[in-house]
Amino acid sequence: MRSLCAILLSNLLGLLAPAGAFAAGCVPMSFDGARHTICELTMGQDDLRLFLRDRNGEVFGNFSSVEDSLPQGQRLGIAMNAGMYHDDRAPVGLYIEDGVEEMRLITSDGPGNFGLLPNGVFCLTKARALVIESRAFAAAPPACRYATQSGPMLVINGDLHPQFRPQSDSLNIRNGVGVDAQGTRIVLAISDEPVNFHHFARLFRDGLELPNALFLDGRISRLYAPEAGRNDFGFAIGPILGTVVDDSAAGG
Repeated sequence: MRSLCAILLSNLLGLLAPAGAFAAGCVPMSFDGARHTICELTMGQDDLRLFLRDRNGEVFGNFSSVEDSLPQGQRLGIAMNAGMYHDDRAPVGLYIEDGVEEMRLITSDGPGNFGLLPNGVFCLTKARALVIESRAFAAAPPACRYATQSGPMLVINGDLHPQFRPQSDSLNIRNGVGVDAQGTRIVLAISDEPVNFHHFARLFRDGLELPNALFLDGRISRLYAPEAGRNDFGFAIGPILGTVVDDSAAGG
């Protein structure tokens, strides 16, 4: 299993990255000729949450609005868009925030990437993180404090999604999340140049050695990691996955 330090050391030479790109738990990583940014988190150490609506019920839509909603002394650490959404930015599939379900699980196939089965769910329980195929989730739902459904699955128990083709010309900036078998190592990844699904899935399985990974979105993919010089902007987005840093607790 490769730690964040191992990734950093193995990719330090030959990388063209701006100063500060190794800060805040995010590192640049070159995989099979394409540049990516990798952010590694640890369950139980990093306060990872999902965000969708403010206290008035309005969708946040961007990282700055999430930051502004946090209590004094807290800030948004690392974040990215966290799944597909409708025109009103409501989640397409299962969405649970702080134990409250806003949208139910969808297990039927359908159009677009979300409906390219198998799709899956990223779930945070009190004890561990999980990436689970949606129908397996439906058969035995874990007690998720936070959950977001998206699709397709990238890696399913060590295997790539069966419909991915190595030579596909469907290239996009893509972001996703992967989890180790113990449910403690969480990796958020975004490609820094367009790649196809097969490439992005192999990044998680072969480059990061993670047995399960979920595609979150493409083309509109964004990363927030201010200490690494990243605050990607664009059109308003739906669910956001991010860490909360408590500076007041750190200061004693």
